[in-house]
Amino acid sequence: MRLPDFEAWAIFACVIEHRSFSAAADAIGVSKATVSKAIARLEASLGTTLFHRTSRRLSLTDSGTALAERAARILAEAQGAEEAARDAATAPAGLVRIAAPITFGIRFVADAVADFLTAHPGIEIDLRLSDARVDIVADGFDIALRIADLPDSSLRARRLAPVTVRVVAAPAYLERHGTPRHPAELGEHPCFGYANAIGTWHFRNGSGEEASVRPSGPLVTDNGDAMLPALCAGLGIARLPDFIVDDQIAAGRLVEILPEWSSGNAIALHLMTPPSPLRPARVEAAIAFLSERFRTLCLAR
Repeated sequence: MRLPDFEAWAIFACVIEHRSFSAAADAIGVSKATVSKAIARLEASLGTTLFHRTSRRLSLTDSGTALAERAARILAEAQGAEEAARDAATAPAGLVRIAAPITFGIRFVADAVADFLTAHPGIEIDLRLSDARVDIVADGFDIALRIADLPDSSLRARRLAPVTVRVVAAPAYLERHGTPRHPAELGEHPCFGYANAIGTWHFRNGSGEEASVRPSGPLVTDNGDAMLPALCAGLGIARLPDFIVDDQIAAGRLVEILPEWSSGNAIALHLMTPPSPLRPARVEAAIAFLSERFRTLCLAR
């Protein structure tokens, strides 16, 4: 029986994470030639090319993309097995890569990271903030925090806390154009769109009635905070998470409309991880800390 080339698979995963042969070689402490030979061995064994290579750019082929998740899983399981075999008294150490939405990341995750680093001085955090949906496996993240109604996925998801979505507008806008009394009326108003989730807004009220509307308007952006100036200027209506708009509502700059109608989808904060159940101790520590932090806070401000 011929055993798989586990070293080559692990190096393949490192190249994907670091986006170059040289950076992967530096990260794992070997020569670039060693990395190149490992990838060549793996490609020969699989009978396919894993990377497109030019003098300036390295990118995955279709075959490489299809195998990226499995390579990451092999590496993660090997790291998890090694760490599990070490002395249980050894404090976890090493790098944890976390992705989070911009506004939520600045308002909540940054503070949580500071507290986590204080409690775990041997761990390092690489925190990346973006409202785009990252590919956790391909981009090499250990953890991603997402606020969404999640579709089916091979990723592991942990629901941490519900998120209330509010439909809001400025008082001046409502004075000029009237206040919608039913979701169907939103189609008659300019509504701001969230670029990463453009589509139909779904609603449900306490009686079980459902309604849907496909809004349109003068502004589309990929960040909720970026809608606030136009909202407060009375240029339209938006649907945003409570942690973005509640302070504006309390200050009187925005007003919630259709409060008796909730989002038709179960929007919540989720903690996402790659599919493998085996993770390094440092990642398990971060998962446990963030889960408890945000489950306890429930996004309270």
